[in-house]
Amino acid sequence: MSGLLNGHSPKRHKSQRSLPLPAYALNEKPFSYGRPSSSLSSFFTTFYIPLPGIQGRRLRLPLPIPPRAYYASTSQFGRRRGCAILALAVVGVLWLIVSLTRRVRIAEQQWSQGSSSFFPTSTLVFEREDLQKIWQWEIGSGHYPSNRKIPEEIGLRKEPINPALPPRKKTIPSRFRPPPKLSTTDTRGAGSKRVYLDIQSHPPNVSYPPRPVPGSVADLDVVMDNCDFNRNKYVRDCLEVLRIGGGLDNGNRLRRGNVDEWKYIYMEHGEPLNNTVDATPDAQPNRWAAEFARDRSSSEGPNAGLTKKRGAEWEPPLHFPEPLEYRRSEILDGPCDPEHPRMYHMFWTGPFTDKPYLALLSFLFTQNLGLHQESDAPPSTTVCRPQFWMWINPGPAAAVPNPNARRQMFDQLKSNPWASPFLHPRFKEVILFKMWNTTEQLDGVPELKDDWREYEDALFNSGGHIISVKKESSSSTESEETTSEAEVATEQTGAETALAASATVKSEKDDMVNRMGSKSSSSYDRLSVILSDLARFVLCHRFGGIYLDADTILLRDWEELWGWKGAFAYRWSRLENYNTAVLHMNKGSALGSFLFRTALRNKLDFHPMTVTEYTKDAYLEGLLLRLPDALFDSAWLNTEYYQRDRPPQPYFASFEEFFEAPSTNNAGPAALGFEGFFRGAYSYHFHNFWWKPFDPARNWPDLGERFAKGERQAKDELYEAALAGDEPVTLYQLEEGWKEVVSDDKRDLDWSVVLKRTFEAFIRGERPNMYGEWLQW
Repeated sequence: MSGLLNGHSPKRHKSQRSLPLPAYALNEKPFSYGRPSSSLSSFFTTFYIPLPGIQGRRLRLPLPIPPRAYYASTSQFGRRRGCAILALAVVGVLWLIVSLTRRVRIAEQQWSQGSSSFFPTSTLVFEREDLQKIWQWEIGSGHYPSNRKIPEEIGLRKEPINPALPPRKKTIPSRFRPPPKLSTTDTRGAGSKRVYLDIQSHPPNVSYPPRPVPGSVADLDVVMDNCDFNRNKYVRDCLEVLRIGGGLDNGNRLRRGNVDEWKYIYMEHGEPLNNTVDATPDAQPNRWAAEFARDRSSSEGPNAGLTKKRGAEWEPPLHFPEPLEYRRSEILDGPCDPEHPRMYHMFWTGPFTDKPYLALLSFLFTQNLGLHQESDAPPSTTVCRPQFWMWINPGPAAAVPNPNARRQMFDQLKSNPWASPFLHPRFKEVILFKMWNTTEQLDGVPELKDDWREYEDALFNSGGHIISVKKESSSSTESEETTSEAEVATEQTGAETALAASATVKSEKDDMVNRMGSKSSSSYDRLSVILSDLARFVLCHRFGGIYLDADTILLRDWEELWGWKGAFAYRWSRLENYNTAVLHMNKGSALGSFLFRTALRNKLDFHPMTVTEYTKDAYLEGLLLRLPDALFDSAWLNTEYYQRDRPPQPYFASFEEFFEAPSTNNAGPAALGFEGFFRGAYSYHFHNFWWKPFDPARNWPDLGERFAKGERQAKDELYEAALAGDEPVTLYQLEEGWKEVVSDDKRDLDWSVVLKRTFEAFIRGERPNMYGEWLQW
């Protein structure tokens, strides 16, 4: 201390000379050899290196080392060792940059050669003029009852007349209007007035919700406002809006405030109204054309801003008939609009199981089919009764049906305990079984019939991954010949050879080409899934209606969705892609023509994510509305770890919990019943699990004495499978007479069990449907 007072520094120990300064000293005054430059202080550290032979001069060398990193390393490891570590780190970073640059260069070369593995290319094959025609036809036909904007890239110069939209209410004086844009993004409403409905049960009939009003329409703009994932809307809140607006909170309305903003179902009343706003002025078409061309660079032509598919030519111009006449429900000649038929389509391959069985039961339980009236009652003059078309592919996806396939299909349906109940005469007007024939169906699509055979080898194309199928492998004769070889082997070489031959036959029948249905997660019928991607668009384009995946269960009447004439699918969970497990398209629409011609030029790829690319590249996403998955797939976001802070009821952490709920949550299904299962949603999609029975303890159709024969047949098949060791055995299944006691049943019932037994109780006549209607035979 005295040395300091006298102005002398204390004597430093030799070992302390190389130690760095403490951190607080570095903050006050950096080293002279590490002082950062003022402009690059955050990223570079400047070093001063003595120049040999020049005394007093040093070379100033800034290196890409953050000063904080430099000071931390030198203070921790010392000056020399810290600098060495930093040097190695810099070399590693430079090596990483060089490696990434090389990979990007390789990817660019592959992209330039047409590969889409790194940079997806455009799928667009239609010029702007054709895209404008598609928008104008769909809007003019009433297929766009929405206020959503048309993309500016379409380049419409005049607002299209929209008969499905009421006119804007306020008149804007011309002097206050903004200057006209080079392209309009609005439509000119010219439809009838919308009257939004307050749907509620009224005392004393409050035990069940009321049926939707025939001819009502869902305002999907309101649904999007309350349910869109992009707007941070929760599935839980969306379902409440759907319940209240649809009158499904019968007798349990707890909201006391005004709920007008949640009303999303309306009726169209009165004659179309005169529009009070003039269309976009078009008095100087030459000026419009000049400005439009100049804005998009006239040297690029009328398709400036559009990215054409690499290596493809523009499609020939599209020609459409006149737009359909839009007619509101109150002026139709009958309850149904022939231009917009109401039919559900479902595609199935392989033996009929409990999965399509439950889909059909949910259709009978929820839709307005008139089954509560006497069977000989005249058809309703107010209700448009939907139909369910169950399309059966009689063989493997790649097989060619034989001439007797239709007769054989119905013989199999009659002998199948899961299918035979729906052949009852009571259901003949609402459930129709139809045979799928790929060749016949593709020939029935005008946009495909002349060209699809050129891409016959690409029929099984899923997201650009094509599965080649040899024609010889798909014939039914080969299977028969192989079987006969096994029989011959039995006679000639004895039991060992017979077992080997039988194993070979079984293996060949269970390969990907010959597989019929998914029996487990390891034996998934991939080809049938890919074929169904194509089938749904073919069926909706040829016949109109709504396609449903076979793992879909209907949860409410779809009346107001039928009233909304636009096309829709729903969202792929958190991703902005389509999921076409639910798909509505209009018969022979311009949108359908676009999709088929575009898919043809992209090797018939109808994977939903590829369809997203088709519409996105052509700016047509608005014509195929992507509804929130809360309407049809309420558990999806939760299963992917989204919105778990406020999940809907029930809460599924995985789709498997629909079949096997955790014990902590398994009190809910039996206590809440059907009414507690995603109330408000239109359907539930359980995502495959074809091999899991809905009701393992009672895995047979339990529909009462009227269908006792099929029930006994299913029980006998279970009994034989149990004896063979293929199925688990319960005590009551082995007792004579199949007597059951409640203690044999599973103690906690899962949701799949509750839904199956609820629908079956309706068919047995033990309870009404969800709207309080009893089935009349």
